[in-house]
Amino acid sequence: MTSLKAGDKAPEFTSKDQSGNKVSLSDFKGKKVVLFFYPKADTPGCTAEACNLNENLEQFKANNYEVIGVSADDEKKQTKFKDKYNLRFPLLADDSKEVINAYGVWGPKKFMGKEYDGIHRTTFVINEDGVIEEVISKVKTKEHSSQILG
Repeated sequence: MTSLKAGDKAPEFTSKDQSGNKVSLSDFKGKKVVLFFYPKADTPGCTAEACNLNENLEQFKANNYEVIGVSADDEKKQTKFKDKYNLRFPLLADDSKEVINAYGVWGPKKFMGKEYDGIHRTTFVINEDGVIEEVISKVKTKEHSSQILG
C-alpha cells in the first residue's frame, strides 16, 4: 500500500503521544527506530503485536532501537491501551492522520465483505540516519519482534 521502500528517507514528523508530549522522528537521531502502525488500540491483533514488541523491548534497546506505535486513536484511548498492557514505549495519537498519511498506510480495506478506509498494519525500520531500512507489510502480530530482530 505504501510507496515508501528501503533506501528512502523516512518522512519527518512531529505528533503527540498518549500523554500529549510532542514526539518527532528527529528526536531519535543516532538510534534505529521501529515505527509500527496499527489499526486500533486494544483490539486482539493490535494487542498481540504491541505486547510482543513490549516483551522484547530489552532486546530492541540492546540493539540501539527505539519503538514507537502509531494509530488514529486519540490520546485518551492510547493512554488506556498503554496502561492496560504496561507498554513501555510511546504511542502516537495521530487522530489528524498526518503521520499515517505521510507514511502512506491509510487506504481501502476489506473485512467480512465490507469495504472501508483504515490503517494498513505496517512497520518501518528506520536507521540512525533517518533512512528506511525495511518496510514490513505482512506483520505477524504474535512474532513481530523476530521479524525485525531476526
